[in-house]
Amino acid sequence: MKGSSGRLQALRFESQRFRLLTIVVGCFLISLTFLLSSRPDATVFSTLSPRESLEDARMPAIKTLHRSSSAGLVRDFHVDILPQQGDTHAHLQQSVDQTAEKTEWVKDTVIIQEGAGERSEEAEAAERVAADSGDEAAPAVADEDNAVKTTAAVETTARPDQPVEEKKQQLPVKPQDDGEPARTPEQTVTTHSVDRRPLCDFSDFRTDICDFSGDVRMAANTSEFVVVDPAAAAVSHKVRPYPRKGDATCMGRVTEITVRATADAAGAPRCTRAHDVPAVTFSIGGYTGNIFHDFSDVIVPLYNTVQRYRGGVQLVMANVASWWLVKYGKLLRELSRHAPIDLAKAGAAGEVHCFPHAVVSLRAHRELIIERERSLDGLATPDFTRFLRGALSLPRDAPTRLGDGTGRRPRLLIISRGRTRLLLNLDAVVRAAEEVGFEVVVNESDVGNSIEQVGKLINSCDALLGVHGAGLTNMMFLPPGATMVQVVPWGGLQWIARMDYGEPAAAMGLKYIQYEIAVAESSLKDKYPAGDEIFTNPTGLHKRGFAFMKRTLMDGQDITIDVTRFRPVLQQALDNLAK
Repeated sequence: MKGSSGRLQALRFESQRFRLLTIVVGCFLISLTFLLSSRPDATVFSTLSPRESLEDARMPAIKTLHRSSSAGLVRDFHVDILPQQGDTHAHLQQSVDQTAEKTEWVKDTVIIQEGAGERSEEAEAAERVAADSGDEAAPAVADEDNAVKTTAAVETTARPDQPVEEKKQQLPVKPQDDGEPARTPEQTVTTHSVDRRPLCDFSDFRTDICDFSGDVRMAANTSEFVVVDPAAAAVSHKVRPYPRKGDATCMGRVTEITVRATADAAGAPRCTRAHDVPAVTFSIGGYTGNIFHDFSDVIVPLYNTVQRYRGGVQLVMANVASWWLVKYGKLLRELSRHAPIDLAKAGAAGEVHCFPHAVVSLRAHRELIIERERSLDGLATPDFTRFLRGALSLPRDAPTRLGDGTGRRPRLLIISRGRTRLLLNLDAVVRAAEEVGFEVVVNESDVGNSIEQVGKLINSCDALLGVHGAGLTNMMFLPPGATMVQVVPWGGLQWIARMDYGEPAAAMGLKYIQYEIAVAESSLKDKYPAGDEIFTNPTGLHKRGFAFMKRTLMDGQDITIDVTRFRPVLQQALDNLAK
């Protein structure tokens, strides 16, 4: 009995120890379960150091916001939404990351609201903005340091599968020099998650272009645009705002513009005038004065660049010639409601103009062509020719059709050159065209001619004929569906003729015919022996450069048309009007 009682006592003792162990393990598991349920981001077992483990545990609660800065640059704002001990709201912590190159998307919407008098220094810098709104540009305003500051709440959202939300902001006002306050419409600030964009793009083969927004100041005396951004790295670029960047001779006639970003608002130029529209800066130096270059290098790219603003844009011009402004003044007034700024005159007066957005240089595509797939606004060449007809009040948007019942003969305009590439038997060509059935008008294109008068004359015609040269640029005034005939001089110039006028004619909706003369029709036969390379291998001479080509093959020959050979071309031009 005694031995049995001892064993029973021992068994009870072991049972108590087991129950105690069970209670301890149970408490541990309950505590662990509670810990994990309250902190799902906690790491229980980790090979990281305590500091790394802490940072890793905090990461799921960090939201990364991408915002466009006032200079068009992009900054990352890291917002810590973990509650801090003793705070009733989430603690806001912002840091600017200028070095990260990849784009991240925000997974939640974080709304940051601050009173105008309760903002931290960092938050004020973070909300510094001037948005480019496309058709209607945001107003330029300035504080004591001419810097744009916002005072309203910002709503930030950036999920790729959700539309970007917007928040209205009312900007402060600074009176202009004349004592009247600048207009201050509501400014829409849209925060996007986007890639970082540099101030300037140097990738295009025709032109370098800079496009930037924010606190933009143009110091005219130094031909300089300064973008003030507290978070921007100091960068500087130099561009010549003219679309012939591979041509050293041409670009040597174009003023160089400096574009730079700075965080030093106090050291930036102080505004003498604030504008509430964007600026577009370009040069009318280069090769302007030749109608082909006037349009291909300036007016066509200018339309492509500024049409989006619907007249609400400030044109800033370098290398200004007063006669050019007079000649094309009507077109310029259609593109902008504001008188253009002459950069040189503004510089002499010590002016500093401030804008919410600026573009330096023009968006140029091919010669006289706007490519719809490359245009930021989906514009194309017919949009430009339609603009021309509207701006100059040209009445016709279709040619005369044969058999339309009016009895009117289709009109052919022949461009007569005055110095080079002369059409030596012009009278014979006129007679042949009249015999085919055209009413013929002969006109010598002159740089001094009024653009309105030239436009009205050519718009009244149904076909245009001329030897390769700048005068063929006037084809843009023809009604769509008309015919353009280009006579190409000898010398393997078919490619340049097609590039300069053939392809643009097709892009304008014209019917194009290219007539390439034979050796017998060129005056070169009287200057060089029959076996000369200029006849046997003219394209081989192109390797000597464009200056040689122009001097020898373009300006060095005149043309006598073989009327018998040319008559079918005239007949085709007439037949085009029956289709």
